[in-house]
Amino acid sequence: MYTPKFVLICLSSLFFSASYNMLIPELPSYLSSLGGAKYIGLIIALFTLTAGISRPFSGKLTDTIGRKPVMIFGALVCLVCGGFYPILTTVYGFLLLRLCHGFSTGFTPTAASTFVSDVVPRERLGEAMGIQGIAFSTGLALGPALGSFIKLHFSYSILFYSSSAMAFLALLLIVNLKETLPARQRFHLGLLKISRNDIIALEALPPAIITFLSYVGFGVVLTLIPDWTESVGFVNKGVFFIVFTISSLLVRFIAGRLSDRYGRIKVIAVGLALLFIALVLIGFLNTRSGLLIGASIYGLAMGVISPAINAWTIDLSLPEQKGKAMATMYIALEAGIGFGALCSGWYYQETISRIPLIMYCCAGLAFTGIGYIVMVKRNITTKY
Repeated sequence: MYTPKFVLICLSSLFFSASYNMLIPELPSYLSSLGGAKYIGLIIALFTLTAGISRPFSGKLTDTIGRKPVMIFGALVCLVCGGFYPILTTVYGFLLLRLCHGFSTGFTPTAASTFVSDVVPRERLGEAMGIQGIAFSTGLALGPALGSFIKLHFSYSILFYSSSAMAFLALLLIVNLKETLPARQRFHLGLLKISRNDIIALEALPPAIITFLSYVGFGVVLTLIPDWTESVGFVNKGVFFIVFTISSLLVRFIAGRLSDRYGRIKVIAVGLALLFIALVLIGFLNTRSGLLIGASIYGLAMGVISPAINAWTIDLSLPEQKGKAMATMYIALEAGIGFGALCSGWYYQETISRIPLIMYCCAGLAFTGIGYIVMVKRNITTKY
């Protein structure tokens, strides 16, 4: 399983993830400094809007022109947008960049996950998705911590240029990959014509629904946790993400292997139960130690859920439409993150006391997911 292709895609996932995640802790205060505090909920919502809109295109292109070109395009978007943040210094210029920046995650992760499924044995797919998730989550952890460090010691401009540098490293690694799609088409504008059949892979709907219910809370975390972290006494707003990701890293490898052995549904159900507990604790324990406990359990939950959902999506996909299936799952992911970010930002309005109720609502969605997956298990008799 540990071929050069697999190692390179994991490393590129790390740098790509770090590129855009290193901005997240500092963007709310940056937007406020521009006079756009009331638009904080749009920081994540706009990003996920274009990411979600672009998923049908990235899925179709992944299955036609190849995995590599789609990954390259997403990394280029990250590189270019990072360089424009210091230039477009108005509220609307910033929001426009967030809208454009979302195309990066709309393209690269779809093709990267499909690429992984091409280069690893089927019986180790869950394990492979877990390892790639470890790489991606390492970027998720190091990015915010590094971003806050750069902002504290340098400036916003250096932070944005550092984001571009991370995207450039990801791009270099992707360029050195060998394409895995056997029968590639040349790109032409006709491929950008999307029909209803290109948008959703119906066979991938069960994991997509679980993804949506799981990631509404993640949109809330991305939007509100920086302020929540500061309110309980931490200076570095990335500390939650560090603990969350370390916890996630510890379990991803094991969770992926367990999903290969015992089935995706059982593992996902355990992850949803952990997610429910974590979100309740984050809202209830409004202290520094409480935040760290909540972050630890939240990391365990997402570390269990993510690789199992990715592998389950590939399991249910048609062989020639793996990109479309992954795009369907990612559409649900972006919809969940965007919905959580937009609704929480609208209700929050910089009132810290409102955060616990928002967390409890997200916990309710996780509990709903448990009920749904129990219902799905009754209708699916295969191992996966």
